Amino acid sequence: MNIKYLIAALAASCTLGAGVSYAADTYKIDPNHTYPSFEADHMGISLWRGKFNKTEGTVTLDRAKKTGSIDITIDTSSIDFGHEGMNAHAKKADIFDVAQFPTATFKANSIAFNGDVPVSAQGELTLHGVTKPLTLTINRFKCIIHPMNKREVCGADASATFQRSDFGINFGLPKFSPEVKLAIQVEAVKQ
Repeated sequence: MNIKYLIAALAASCTLGAGVSYAADTYKIDPNHTYPSFEADHMGISLWRGKFNKTEGTVTLDRAKKTGSIDITIDTSSIDFGHEGMNAHAKKADIFDVAQFPTATFKANSIAFNGDVPVSAQGELTLHGVTKPLTLTINRFKCIIHPMNKREVCGADASATFQRSDFGINFGLPKFSPEVKLAIQVEAVKQ
């Protein structure tokens, strides 16, 4: 091959390659390792803690471009306080009203990064039929090649605080504080 043609071919391939953009990585939530939990006041004398046992969704991250999105759905009927009576009451119309609002969602299209590590996600929480802005703080984030399934798995610990009264969950007010603290453990598998 003539050296002139070789140089032209290399130049063309470099020019074509420069326009290629790599897709962001998509991770599917692992429902067996993801449990949004919360704590709420019980008349100022204790904190009740609970979690949701069924969660699904996806997280998309482009660490090079420092962008991403989150789309999570929580089955509100999977609420678990570790107390059957409280679980049954929380599902009723005066609290979560799971018959009318069977899911809660968090959707974010704005993720802040420190280097290539996500540190917060600004999005919208839909709970009890009401949608409000919510920022999740990502306190911890790590990805590994999982030793058993040999795929990349990312995990995070996230937190946020909101007023349940903003979402129309007014049971027990004002004796019970409206503030709810979220603590979310999440693991997701690269697709």
